[in-house]
Amino acid sequence: MHVRRLTGGLAAVCVVSLSLMGGQAVAGPLDEADTPLAARVLTYDAGGSAEFRSAVDRGAAIWNESVDAVELRPAGAGQRANIRVLADNGWPRALPTTLGNGTVYIGRQAVDQGYDTIRISAHELGHILGLPDRKPGPCSSLMSGSSAGTACTNPYPDTAEKAEVEGNFGGALVGRAPAAGAELIVD
Repeated sequence: MHVRRLTGGLAAVCVVSLSLMGGQAVAGPLDEADTPLAARVLTYDAGGSAEFRSAVDRGAAIWNESVDAVELRPAGAGQRANIRVLADNGWPRALPTTLGNGTVYIGRQAVDQGYDTIRISAHELGHILGLPDRKPGPCSSLMSGSSAGTACTNPYPDTAEKAEVEGNFGGALVGRAPAAGAELIVD
């Protein structure tokens, strides 16, 4: 064991010494860690979102304006979407399957009570992007959801929420399963 360490150390010293004496340095290939990562593209199908289609598209656009690591795009014809968005008569909710995948329900119950449709859409998409509810919370926190009240129409994530999504999609965590107990998020 000690001989291996000594031999390895001696080899490293020799390599460094030779490279310093070898003349002009030449740039090597870029390390993948030094290359900026492209945004992870997630597609969504809002075909079942009925009267909330424009609110869903706006909620996706807000996330696209707010973060760099992920981009939400409408699914093309015949393309299987990462996210399905449906309208129903219940309360809004998200059913994430893995990070960036799942189903969002834009529930008419909250809309009938006066909650903003764009805020609902952005909030529920936030769950698919890995964010939990943060209740109670102020209107400035998108993930405070319904606890901010019906007067709150802020559809934008705050700085901490943006940073969390950037971290979620920054690399190795993509495709991970949601945290235990996070399978159904009802707001």
